[in-house]
Amino acid sequence: MPPDKSIAFFARAGYAARGIVYLLIGGLATLSALGRGGQTTGSQGALERLLSAPLGEILLGAMALGLVGYALWRCIQAIADTDRHGKSFKGIIIRASLLVSAATHLLLAFFAINLIFTLGGSGGGSGSDGAAGWLMKQPYGQWLVGAVGLMMIGAGVAHSVKGAKAKFERHFCMPQSTQRWAYPICRFGLVVRGLVFIVTGTFFIIAAYQVNPDEAGGIAEVFSTFRKQPFGTPLMAFIAVGLFAFGMYSMLEAFYRRVDPP
Repeated sequence: MPPDKSIAFFARAGYAARGIVYLLIGGLATLSALGRGGQTTGSQGALERLLSAPLGEILLGAMALGLVGYALWRCIQAIADTDRHGKSFKGIIIRASLLVSAATHLLLAFFAINLIFTLGGSGGGSGSDGAAGWLMKQPYGQWLVGAVGLMMIGAGVAHSVKGAKAKFERHFCMPQSTQRWAYPICRFGLVVRGLVFIVTGTFFIIAAYQVNPDEAGGIAEVFSTFRKQPFGTPLMAFIAVGLFAFGMYSMLEAFYRRVDPP
């Protein structure tokens, strides 16, 4: 297979893997909000649930491969600037966020591989608080955690704007008949994922301010926070359905996104 086709294959497999993760997160949380036995969880929890499915280890191995492919594609997007963000301040920030996304999904792939070989065993700190704890131990760790929080908030705002203005359209090659039902789902999913990023970034800034990595949190903590608010269950259901919609957006990317390897 030529290199450009190999890259395109792994990119699309990566979008599909990310989509499956968010479909699981959103679906389980929606069932929980409806009282149907689901649960609120983050990316790692979704992979743990996948392990308990029939042929779970094979499915998890395929997911790990897809997530590695996604991380590779994110690196190519950032370094080769395949989406032409440029070298302006805004462009550099977007490309830096792509590298952060690559690292995040590579760590998620390693977590999936670890699940396979430890048969579901857990290995120490995990998720956002684990990442914040590791960063906090580095030189200028408090500032690093705060910087990650700011980057998450920036990415959240960018996601919400991308969804609200349908800026993803220029990256899609999709039949018009599909656009009519797919674009509203994509817009809703991006806006909600942006909101989740903003809340998660706020957790990181609080962790940096208090010099306490336990204050950092991911998607599971976002659900928990919304559940505690007035009208918590409807709010949680709104976020859950939005993340499920983002999963569908990722699956649509796997089929219809323009992937232009350098």
